Amino acid sequence: MAEQGQFRRVITNLTHGGHAILDSADEAEKTVETDDDLTLRSTVVQETPTVAAHVGTTAFDYLFPDLAEEFPDRHLPNDDVTGVVDALLALGTAMVETPAEVADPELNSPIPPIYTYWGQFLDHDLTAATDNDLVINIRDENLPPEKPEDVVTKLRNLRLPALNLDSVYGDGPFAAPVAGQDAVPYDGIKFRLGLLSPVPAAVGALIPPVDDNQRDLPRKTDRTPLVGDTRNDENLVVAQLHVAFLRFHNAAVDWVRDNEPEFESGAEIFRRARDLTRWTYQWLCVHDFLRTVARPDVVDRVDTAEGNLLDLDRRGLYMPIEFSVAAFRFGHTMVRGAYDWNRNFGRPGDRAPVSSLVLLFRFTGKGGFDGEQTTLPSNWPVEWDRMVDKNSPIAIRFARLIDTRLAPPLANLPNEGNDPQLSQRVRDLLKRLAQRNLLRGYRLAAPTGQAVAQALEVAPLSRAELEQDSSDGVKDALGSAGLFDRTPLWFYILKEAEVRELGRRLGEVGSRIVAETIIGQIRKDPGSYANRTSWSPDQGVLLPNGRPVRTIADFLRFAGVL
Repeated sequence: MAEQGQFRRVITNLTHGGHAILDSADEAEKTVETDDDLTLRSTVVQETPTVAAHVGTTAFDYLFPDLAEEFPDRHLPNDDVTGVVDALLALGTAMVETPAEVADPELNSPIPPIYTYWGQFLDHDLTAATDNDLVINIRDENLPPEKPEDVVTKLRNLRLPALNLDSVYGDGPFAAPVAGQDAVPYDGIKFRLGLLSPVPAAVGALIPPVDDNQRDLPRKTDRTPLVGDTRNDENLVVAQLHVAFLRFHNAAVDWVRDNEPEFESGAEIFRRARDLTRWTYQWLCVHDFLRTVARPDVVDRVDTAEGNLLDLDRRGLYMPIEFSVAAFRFGHTMVRGAYDWNRNFGRPGDRAPVSSLVLLFRFTGKGGFDGEQTTLPSNWPVEWDRMVDKNSPIAIRFARLIDTRLAPPLANLPNEGNDPQLSQRVRDLLKRLAQRNLLRGYRLAAPTGQAVAQALEVAPLSRAELEQDSSDGVKDALGSAGLFDRTPLWFYILKEAEVRELGRRLGEVGSRIVAETIIGQIRKDPGSYANRTSWSPDQGVLLPNGRPVRTIADFLRFAGVL
């Protein structure tokens, strides 16, 4: 087995579009525990041009290798790179919601916002480095697609692609500290939490329970979060969700102490609480998250099938390109431009009707909390009841449809593209999420949507379906470079959801890629719940009323934040 220290667990300064700087303890958990479930997954450690040789990485590869071998026939055109790039930039511009669409409640989905950010958290737990600008970048003037074999050789994943919460646990409580390197902080076998910064009552109502001030990420004095992946501080929703994971583990420690006396030592209790936290998270990813955002019949089919498209037994550990740069980016279209965040918003007499997405970027460590505070102000914690209710009568308490429209703030990301050393062209590109997604898919030689549909034996979208409810800008962009016949996979998956599922969930192609990847990685992780004997939440932690944790809302309740 690979040594645990070969894999770095704490990733700092990684942004969407930026390169990685890695920190952690080299001797992570070697002396006290071996973490067998992870070391079994750490199959190959290779050097890459962009990370230090001692840092472990895993592979990216194609879920559909036959399509990769048929490059460029099953990919976007590459005979006129400039024309294709111009078309993709125009398509990305045309995918932003108009003011009329922003105000249209019919574009709300039946999915609460928590699922948008659970997906973002899950993505950060699975992958890091698809946006690495030093290996295969989208900043050059000339942006031809890489050959698939070169993508596989060059692009490396800085995460183990398992739902193992290494983005939460870092190197664990037993790792020896390393001078000059950040680590996830623990108080014994529990996570240390960050304290809220008190604000005057005139600034806004305090958020109940007002005597609970441990509701921020642990931070350094410069606001940098001390977490396993600092990307989880890029907006306040995912930051508050990360706090919930820290608190869930801490509550699980107390639960094990109170209910499972067979676990006696601190190390035993920690490992048991970590297992229960991981297994609950993994189970919810399949049975709540996937069955909400994807077609339940597809999820059931994948979950009960003997085989899996990942084919990890034959191909080794990897993360699919089609998942990372296309299918799992469906969540970008679910993002709202504004949220009913807490009691300082959204009700008659409140200070403002909504909290804008821009504010939710600003009230993070990276955003500076919009003031002198070094931790989250006490009037800014989330009230999760506004983010999880599938039966809410309030329209703004739902995510947007899974469709080909993105909220306007995603066309001008406030925390990205601000480096004055970059050219204005690159700075503008880094702020425009749809354009970046489309260019990245092109550069990384993702197959077309039609090619993937045919490989899955699903009837491809017709031109009429691709044109259905599309703006003139979208139609012009698709038509200008032959993209009606060879459609970018990310856009195709969004359009499939829009026209075949009314935007209420992913269509069959999107559902298959997402379900095959998530369920396949869980199955092949020897430490996952799927490899325990008939484990279900009934064998996990229980809520105070004795019920198991079977929904994401239950997860937040057990964590004590809902």
